[in-house]
Amino acid sequence: MDFDVAICGAGPVGMALAALMAARGVAGERIALIDGKSLGQAISDPRSIALAWGSRLLLQDVGAWPGMASSATAIHEIHVSRRGHLGRSMMDRSEHGLEALGYVARYGDVVDALSRACERAGVQVLRPLRVAALDERPDGVVLQLDDGRALHAKVAVQAEGGVFGEQAAAARSHDYGQTAVIARVSASAPIPHRAFERFTDEGPLALLPQDGADGHQYALVWCVRPERAQQLLDLGADDFLRALGQAFGERLGSFTRVSERAAFPLGLNADPRATARTVAIGNAAQTLHPVAGQGLNLGLRDAAVLARLLARSLSDDGGHSAIAQFTAARERDRGMVIRATDTMARVFADTGPQQALFGLALAVLDTVRPARMLLAEFMMFGRR
Repeated sequence: MDFDVAICGAGPVGMALAALMAARGVAGERIALIDGKSLGQAISDPRSIALAWGSRLLLQDVGAWPGMASSATAIHEIHVSRRGHLGRSMMDRSEHGLEALGYVARYGDVVDALSRACERAGVQVLRPLRVAALDERPDGVVLQLDDGRALHAKVAVQAEGGVFGEQAAAARSHDYGQTAVIARVSASAPIPHRAFERFTDEGPLALLPQDGADGHQYALVWCVRPERAQQLLDLGADDFLRALGQAFGERLGSFTRVSERAAFPLGLNADPRATARTVAIGNAAQTLHPVAGQGLNLGLRDAAVLARLLARSLSDDGGHSAIAQFTAARERDRGMVIRATDTMARVFADTGPQQALFGLALAVLDTVRPARMLLAEFMMFGRR
């Protein structure tokens, strides 16, 4: 039970960190990955997640992409609009010379592919186990596990963030007064490989192309006020589909089928601080509004930078210098994504007269190619 790095949380970000460290020369047996869920529970998670092109490159780097490529649906175009106002913007892969702008995948498939990558690398996975207490010392940390054992590591990484509604308030916290209703839906006139982000008075409505065994063509993330979310959950399928059609419009014809629905509250909860021997990444450092689908992609970039820095410094100073370097290196990307998603979540979910200007801004963005390309590259790769 003695390791170089202990990672608390074996979701995509935690596993990506472990696999990336191993790919950069850290011995797999010196990396501990701790999670409260069994692997079977994680793999069975049906949620849909958006992966930017840059995230595909990271997964490819550790051999996880080939295992899930066939089950991920490519996004070729992203259509952005404001309900009730003229103006829209379209981003297209052809402008960037890429196979796709991003992908939509099942959470469980990403976990499965990364789990296999960690297994090949010899990463030590401890599950289902939880960390009951953490004691930081000058030369490392001691983690008390809920089975009574103690684990020693030079560095501890918190990668288990959860969702906004389950978190304690961090240094920067804001409740958007919105709830995301998620489901999978079918439409009568689907447009293959085109994603939609439609801003409404209550919040953004995203439809992400995702073919699956259930026959549905889109993953839906519909952000509304909490009382409206409960009404949508209580509606019968036909009434729900009619309400969705009224909010989205007729670009995909009519909505014909919907899966079971679920909901979770939305907020910003960010505290990227670190100590001498501990650091948080992904949702544990910054939980974001799902607008533009940046949360997981930002977390994977956290993992990539931390893996590179730890691989350099573990043998020199036990990883101590890597944490300070990581905090500085990630400040701009984290800060820009937090500000961008926070601004979009607040400003577009409004009913003021300035909404017509936002519609006009989308139209202008669509005609100014350099600005449109800059936005797309930011969504694909973050702040570089």
